[in-house]
Amino acid sequence: MKKQFVLSILFLLLVTGLTNAQTPKTVGPEKGALVIVGGGAMGPELWNRFIELAGGAANANIVVIPTAGEDSSVSRPSREQVQLQGFGIKNITVLHTRDPKVANQESFVAPIRKATGIWFVGGRHWRLADSYLNTLAQKEFSAVLSRGGVIGGTSAGATIQGSFMVRGDTKGNSIMVGDHTQGLDFIHNVTIDQHFLRRNRQFDLIDVIKARPELLGIAIDESTAIVVQQNTFEVIGNSYVAIYEAGQIANSTKYPSGQNSTGGPFYFLGKGQKFDLQARKVILTQTPRTTELAK
Repeated sequence: MKKQFVLSILFLLLVTGLTNAQTPKTVGPEKGALVIVGGGAMGPELWNRFIELAGGAANANIVVIPTAGEDSSVSRPSREQVQLQGFGIKNITVLHTRDPKVANQESFVAPIRKATGIWFVGGRHWRLADSYLNTLAQKEFSAVLSRGGVIGGTSAGATIQGSFMVRGDTKGNSIMVGDHTQGLDFIHNVTIDQHFLRRNRQFDLIDVIKARPELLGIAIDESTAIVVQQNTFEVIGNSYVAIYEAGQIANSTKYPSGQNSTGGPFYFLGKGQKFDLQARKVILTQTPRTTELAK
């Protein structure tokens, strides 16, 4: 009997270990930081945090990537470039190509190797994917983090930072899962949406997470950002961030009236709140606001 008991315990431990090993974890960058902005106007709080993480105004060396924009817009200074100059940043390099062969060249990535910060301008994130995925440039972007630098971006420049891209279809951004879904993967097992309250997108990630339950969905409103360091992020800015997790969605779908449910299919985090990416839970003690599915 004792032998059977021991074997049973060992079997349970083995099954648990295999299950845990097969369960994808949401993981942020081991070093450095991400500043992921939901679009719209960026106030001084957001820029100051990015600049601070890049080494401060006197020391920051920023590479601005305008590739997500239209061809007509990448030929002139971006709004972000002008704003960074206004905050006293002297060392700014604009880097752009639509050719992944160019993005594989040593001469192209040379400015990235000196950078303390990268900024991805908004537009359409499939353009960023077409230009930089699986290139030397992507490798050097990640190296900025490994050196303790910062990668930031807004709107399309936010979604590209996750592992799975929503709204990446070349036919239009209303298609949630389209012909481009692979992001630059600075933060693993995450999909990031933007402009979500401003554009009434708060329910759009639900079906995505139902279909891909291993993903954590993070929707960021305009003038708002998450600052990701290792496996924690903090909300900064003027509005809210919404969290979409398969278990939360399943409970709200099972009890659409809210009865006996843990709340709605997603919940909001506000300024100053922090989130544990691995545990997928709120760190601060404030009670997150919940929503309910429409009846």
